[in-house]
Amino acid sequence: MLLIPAIDLKEGQCVRLRQGRMDDTTVFSSDPVAMAEHWKDQGARRLHIVDLDGAFAGMPRNGDLIRQMVSAMGDVPVQVGGGIRSQPIIEAYLDAGVQGLIMGTKAVNDPDFLRSMATAYPGNILLGLDARSGVVATEGWVKETGIDAQDFVRDLSDLPLAGVVYTDIDRDGMMQGLNVTSTLALARAAQLPVVASGGVTALGDLQALKVAFAEDTTLLMGAITGRAIYEGSLDVAAGQALLDA
Repeated sequence: MLLIPAIDLKEGQCVRLRQGRMDDTTVFSSDPVAMAEHWKDQGARRLHIVDLDGAFAGMPRNGDLIRQMVSAMGDVPVQVGGGIRSQPIIEAYLDAGVQGLIMGTKAVNDPDFLRSMATAYPGNILLGLDARSGVVATEGWVKETGIDAQDFVRDLSDLPLAGVVYTDIDRDGMMQGLNVTSTLALARAAQLPVVASGGVTALGDLQALKVAFAEDTTLLMGAITGRAIYEGSLDVAAGQALLDA
């Protein structure tokens, strides 16, 4: 199980949003490459990058910067989301050394494309599923689809996906703790490894996640953390040590 630091990119800066709202942005660094190196130095074993501009534009907007960050991470795996909606984009990121490609909006709107890409690139594609009150949202979280998150993932267990990045939008950036119950229910419905996201605030959240998945450890890849590690309520090394224990 991994504690995965998140770097969200907006206009070339490292930012955090609250509940995905672009008008509620906090800038934490103007040097995302240095920030990536910082989390590597803190012991991160995987890095999560979101191209926020790309998520809203429907295509990558920080590709060159992400390539620099991947290079700075060396042999530490990097997963990227935001605007990944075509095969050429996937291939370009893989060529740049990205190991995990997170497909959200395109996957929900075109499940056949998700199936095709998961088959073409086994172990490299993650489904990015973002939900508000259990209902999937797309287009940078601004469009409500009416699709139940658990219903959507039930038909995907046969795919060679690397996993599912599941974000509870209501908790994201709010420092209120994970929605452990919905994360476990989603993982069981998908029967795929899940990366929990949205609300990881302190060591207690990671402990609660460990307890919840104690009987289903293969269904938990880890947890993404953002605002907490930037504001100091969670230490990356301590969090990873707890997950390793």
